[in-house]
Amino acid sequence: MMKFSKTESIQHILLFVVGYATLYTCHNNVQAFSNANISCRAPSVAAAAIRRRISSVYPSWSLDMSLLSSKSFEPFTQVISDVDDTLKSSGGVKIGDIALGGIDVQYERGDMYPGVFQFMLELSLPSVVTLQEKQEEEEAAPKLYPPKVAVLTARAEEFKIALELKENSKLAVAFRKTGEKMGYDNWGLGPVLYGSVAEWVIQDRKGLRKFSNFERLLEQDPTGRIMQYIYVGDTGELDQEAGETMLREYPEVVKAVFLHVVSERPFPRIPPPKLINGRPVVFFRTYVGAAAKACQLGLIDEDAMMRVATTAEDALATVSKTSDKW
Repeated sequence: MMKFSKTESIQHILLFVVGYATLYTCHNNVQAFSNANISCRAPSVAAAAIRRRISSVYPSWSLDMSLLSSKSFEPFTQVISDVDDTLKSSGGVKIGDIALGGIDVQYERGDMYPGVFQFMLELSLPSVVTLQEKQEEEEAAPKLYPPKVAVLTARAEEFKIALELKENSKLAVAFRKTGEKMGYDNWGLGPVLYGSVAEWVIQDRKGLRKFSNFERLLEQDPTGRIMQYIYVGDTGELDQEAGETMLREYPEVVKAVFLHVVSERPFPRIPPPKLINGRPVVFFRTYVGAAAKACQLGLIDEDAMMRVATTAEDALATVSKTSDKW
């Protein structure tokens, strides 16, 4: 059996995608393609599989369940994130008219954004810290951990062999190290819900797919009493459509949407924030800016904001102060 290196495999996959897209355009059979791929909303079997995969997202074994009936109980906050142009830069790479993950040209492809992992950890912590303080009043109270970050990505499930987010990937390691520095071992990537080839070819479907995957994620806590969510995406691949739909449909469990402003041109305009069903949609250029806005909204405190700023500053230590990355 012929073997290929990882690079060769990716090249073959991309050639397949371009060929597939060309064929698809020639046939111009959008409706048939759409109908064949509406399985993202299929219930039962898919939902059960997702529930099994995300059973370790938060430490139910260490939570005193009597706290759930307390009037002062605060649900855990799980951060939901996109990957390309949210956690790391796509570099704006395209094959033909098909973007390979996003449009950001400010950073090189694969560069991780300064402060992003600290920002997501800080968003996950407040309710955990509050509950921990309540449980510590009892003897031998086990340590609580923040929920792992759930990932909604347009990366095609069919190409997981080349695009899968593995435990030893740079992203997973960066998440883990961030948690370890704060005393939370093994915090990091949680469930990853992928897209399909359909979204690579029909770009307009990416927002719908991410929202549909979010609905699958909700199966971990159908009551909405244990888990609430903050969505962090970008402005390049219909994350705004997905996030705003979350706020319209599920404002009781989605606390906020943060969107990283990316562009194919330098110095993009930052849209003003807005409210949907009383929940904020926040646009930001850097994760320090995102942390400042999260602090203003009461989602994190000033100490958390400063930890994000310090982490980002350390990451930019070798970058000129005149760079637009500051």
